[in-house]
Amino acid sequence: MAAARRIVVKVGSSSLTTAAGGLDADRVDALVDVLAKVLEGVGDRAEAADGKEIVLVSSGAIAAGLAPLGLERRPRDLARQQAAASVGQGLLVARYTASFARYGRRVGQVLLTTDDTSRRAHYRNATRTLDQLLAMGALPIVNENDTVATDEIRFGDNDRLAALVAHLVRADLLVLLSDVDGLYDGDPRSPGTSRIDEVRGPKDLDGVSIGSAGRSGVGTGGMVTKVEAARIAAAAGVPVVLTSTSRAGDALLGRRTGTYFHRTGRRSANRLLWLAHASAPRGALILDDGAVRAVVERRTSLLPAGIASVEGEFTAGDPVELRDTEGRAVARGLVNFDAKEIPRLLGRSTRELARELGPAYEREVVHRDDLVVLDR
Repeated sequence: MAAARRIVVKVGSSSLTTAAGGLDADRVDALVDVLAKVLEGVGDRAEAADGKEIVLVSSGAIAAGLAPLGLERRPRDLARQQAAASVGQGLLVARYTASFARYGRRVGQVLLTTDDTSRRAHYRNATRTLDQLLAMGALPIVNENDTVATDEIRFGDNDRLAALVAHLVRADLLVLLSDVDGLYDGDPRSPGTSRIDEVRGPKDLDGVSIGSAGRSGVGTGGMVTKVEAARIAAAAGVPVVLTSTSRAGDALLGRRTGTYFHRTGRRSANRLLWLAHASAPRGALILDDGAVRAVVERRTSLLPAGIASVEGEFTAGDPVELRDTEGRAVARGLVNFDAKEIPRLLGRSTRELARELGPAYEREVVHRDDLVVLDR
């Protein structure tokens, strides 16, 4: 932890807003004080600050927009959530801009949807933007683009977004800030429960009851989403610290605090993690047994000859599920054809299709570079 240089920090709505839903300037300033001092190396942090970079994934846009729009609670319908995000995102970034300016630091806003990260060209653009902001000394503030995101292109919660951003920027550490100081083996408010200091793998959580940590009603996450985010990041080779916002400084400086999730997988430079965890399938392709073996065991591309049927409505470039004949999802990928084109391709070789329909049809339905095998 102490050696981490590029760190992603995620903070939730409950740590930034009042009970009524508006931004709490004092809370924002307190968080910025910690982040800026870690970067500057003030006092006992002087050595630890050498070369550190921080990417901040911040919730709070919808919550910040509630009070200005006269809403007493987070709306359930998407249209009003988007309206609240439109008002609140400006307020949120303006507050961060003013707060970091006290330390002479610039910030840059980066708003993402799943479409921006699962498609190859968009993924490269997001990577370049974040890398360039850090290279120019600006602190990226990342949030889901709630103003335009529909149910089909939403991450669902910023804990998962933070795990995926940590993979995107090749972070050395992910810090998930909560309103409790770590993961407990039961309800932290109940007597007899204790904090889990380290998680080395999924087996360490067997029998642990993971409930919601947040009680403010202004966010969408909870302990379940934080543990899932930690699992995603750890599997991608990024260790995770889960602790309270008040202990953020300790986590950033490598002091013992909260719950530490050891990395369980290797670091990967590709975007398939996003495809597996951030994309919402728009349809499905049902594969015969031979195609399932080819895709899952030999990790080949999916050809038309192995497809038995197609479900849903989608266009070329959309994410789809690949299912076996029992309906179980075995993989996910970006499809190269519209749904209405695929029925006439079923069970046929690419060479035959090229002769009949033209050279554009002598290609994979899902290329192996755009395909990720799911855990079964």
